[in-house]
Amino acid sequence: MAASLATVKKELRKKIRNVLKDVPEAAVDAAASTAAKTLLAMPEYQTARRISVYLSMPGGEISTSNIVRDALDQGKKVFIPYTYHPSSPNQDQPRSIMDMVELQSMDDWESLEPDKWGIPTPSEGSISSRANCFGGMGITNGSTSHMLQGLDLIVMPGMAFDTHFGRLGHGKGFYDYFLTRCHQASRMPRQVGLSLTEQLLPSNESVPMDSSDYRLDALVTGHGAVHRAAA
Repeated sequence: MAASLATVKKELRKKIRNVLKDVPEAAVDAAASTAAKTLLAMPEYQTARRISVYLSMPGGEISTSNIVRDALDQGKKVFIPYTYHPSSPNQDQPRSIMDMVELQSMDDWESLEPDKWGIPTPSEGSISSRANCFGGMGITNGSTSHMLQGLDLIVMPGMAFDTHFGRLGHGKGFYDYFLTRCHQASRMPRQVGLSLTEQLLPSNESVPMDSSDYRLDALVTGHGAVHRAAA
């Protein structure tokens, strides 16, 4: 990534972070409820049997708890992010990577402990007994050689979004690298972002992106609007 692009992304994250500080918690909760109801009515969600859902931070982000609860009630396989340092990283891997591991029940969800960002996260000791979304058990260490399964849908977080389905993450590259692995294995899930109204840029502005960034297939806003990319 060019230094100038990295700088522009960093500045946009700071700008959105400052905006989100002034959004009342009640407004975020209302937006989360509306966005969740909208997502649950989408055919992309209703037909998906294997989904990945981010678990939200304490504030400034649409909560996914209602989505997780509904998906488990519907008998869908639900996978959640788990980040770690691969044991034998190759030169193409980031220092930290993300796998999607199975969430087994709401009791399991309620037992998760917050990580340093306040995001509910599976314990390290539980990972080896959890299925990953690619068909194996535990972490993959970034391997794409034994991808027997995949995901139908991935519900994605972001710091900012635009009307061209660009997405700005938190700067760690976890989702982009995960999607690159899916692409390499020809198992790309549909990607749907959840955005507070304050995170959606005006139509004359765009998220800065490069060739390693992926665009969404659809975006759901806190007002309940659904935007879909052209097929």
